[in-house]
Amino acid sequence: MANAPAKALRELTDGELEQQMVDAKEELFNLRFQLATGKQDNSARLNHVRKDIARIATVLREREIEAAEAAEVKS
Repeated sequence: MANAPAKALRELTDGELEQQMVDAKEELFNLRFQLATGKQDNSARLNHVRKDIARIATVLREREIEAAEAAEVKS
């Protein structure tokens, strides 16, 4: 999901977000490898992928905090 807004990411399930994270990290690795070997033309794509990873991590963390707070309230 290229340049996915956080709103769209919040609609995905945890499993889908985890898969998005794996795919984005793999893409980032490949982009870095291409950059190091001189085959990368669009270096701006690196920043886009890094920001996508940060967005996904933020949504996952928000859900983790919500779950922890819900567990505290039940206790």
